[in-house]
Amino acid sequence: MEGSHVSGNDGGRRVSGRGADILAECLIAVGIDRIFGAPGDTGVVFYDALYARTDRITHVLARDERSAAFMADGYARATNRVGVVEVSSGGGVDFLVSGMGEAFAASVPMLAITSDIHRRSRGTGAITEIDQEALFSAVAKAVITVESAASIPQVIDQLLQVATSGRPGPVVAVFPEDVFDEHADDVEVFRLDDRVPLRRETPPAKAIGRAAEELAVAERPAIVAGSGVHLSGAWAELEALAERAGIPVATTIHGKGALAETHPLALGVAGANGARPYTNAYLATADVVLFVGTRANSTDTNGFTAPPRDGPTIVQIDIDPTRAGRNYPGSLDLAGDARDTLAGLVAKTPSNPERADVIGREIAAARQAWRLAEIEPRRILPAEQLDPRDVVLLLNELLADVVTVVADPGTPTPNVASFWECPVAGRSVIDPRGHGPMGYAIPAAMGVAMATGRPVLGLTADGSFAMSCGELETAARYRLPILYVQFTNGSLGWIKMLQHLYLGGRYFGVEPGPIDAAAVATAMGVEGVRVTTLAQLREVATSWRANPRPVYVDVAVPDQIALPPPVAPWTAALEGAGTRPVY
Repeated sequence: MEGSHVSGNDGGRRVSGRGADILAECLIAVGIDRIFGAPGDTGVVFYDALYARTDRITHVLARDERSAAFMADGYARATNRVGVVEVSSGGGVDFLVSGMGEAFAASVPMLAITSDIHRRSRGTGAITEIDQEALFSAVAKAVITVESAASIPQVIDQLLQVATSGRPGPVVAVFPEDVFDEHADDVEVFRLDDRVPLRRETPPAKAIGRAAEELAVAERPAIVAGSGVHLSGAWAELEALAERAGIPVATTIHGKGALAETHPLALGVAGANGARPYTNAYLATADVVLFVGTRANSTDTNGFTAPPRDGPTIVQIDIDPTRAGRNYPGSLDLAGDARDTLAGLVAKTPSNPERADVIGREIAAARQAWRLAEIEPRRILPAEQLDPRDVVLLLNELLADVVTVVADPGTPTPNVASFWECPVAGRSVIDPRGHGPMGYAIPAAMGVAMATGRPVLGLTADGSFAMSCGELETAARYRLPILYVQFTNGSLGWIKMLQHLYLGGRYFGVEPGPIDAAAVATAMGVEGVRVTTLAQLREVATSWRANPRPVYVDVAVPDQIALPPPVAPWTAALEGAGTRPVY
């Protein structure tokens, strides 16, 4: 490393060198050992600093900046640590914005390191010049332009605290290229924490006590758990409250797995996208509902009908006091950390084994009726097409105990939400429902695999494949243990279904040409295969389980018009409701 020097002991370190070297040492001091990114002109000096530190920090070369952001996003969700992405000015930051939007909406902690033009070139119309602080303002909790090499540790400290405090989210450090070159002497490097949550705030004891009273006197209570349970690591406390007070637990898509879905009090995913009908039906009739770590938006609540806004008593736990109660005015808001607040409710809520038994039996009967209606009937399909439901059920049977699932929007989301059952509590399903970006699963699965070392199942579709298939070379390069399964229906099926249901079947802009995904995967160095029967899929998945490696499976499925997925507003539309859902 050119002209750099590190001194000190375990009590602290001081660094001298280029700004790029100081930044690299800051990241290493935090414990960050992996950066996802793609190079550009303004960042070459930072790459030179990384070149000298490959024994302590790994750079994962992505094929574009949006994919790099999705890799960092998957890494962060899988670990509850800050995912780090780096890109250069101009086209690099433009691409990065689209990848960061999902992380911002979904409360994913991320540090973006961007390089910028030389400070001397500001305002000259230099190539790649753009106001990065303005550019990132809508998708980041904070954006800071670093104006000196000596200030780098303080900036990184400040940004990591913002990323991991309160509602987590992305932050951006912008480095003019000359700051990377600038030399600073004897700069202190802080030992920081990049884990979420940085601090655990709790609501007043009086408010917790009042919420406990509401839950205790309820005749038909419910909990709706979101990703805040995963971010807080509150799985044990959630289960303890459910069992002690006899309260069933539904989840949002982001909260899927907050309670093991085989638990007697598990209702499964609620809302408009992939909910089992009995889940929404229960929430629609609940008299007290506790939201934990969820936005409780229209999708999570099936258009604010499960539960309705008028009628039930609403209690909401959210780390962000500005979001608690936003969608359910008049709610009892508990602004605080999910784990500690749930623990407080457990301590103050009386045991109710009789209610647990009664509601548990109701859920068991509803599950059985749903299985008889939705799983047992065999649906006759055209030759060489498989039912997405049956694909998910088979993969769940074979792989649920060993994989983390990463699912794309479109066909994967509702089928995973409804038919995949998480056998244990934890974040074993990752689904991008902040913005629902297509093309997420292929790169995000790589971030998850690198974070955990566990096998990953990536479920995607042909529209998403076209947006991110170039990253399959990255999976091959790193020999990642990922089984990709693509649902191919030859269309942009979600939008086509909206046109079918609400626009008189006037299909426009939704039927691109075919792509041989298995052949493309093979060309990228991944084992590509097309299967036409469940027996073939079982054989591929069994082989992959025994030897996890990059494998891409293309499965032809009907489009949503021919075989509607479990999407509650669509079911209502097919039964005669003609109003397009408002998200």
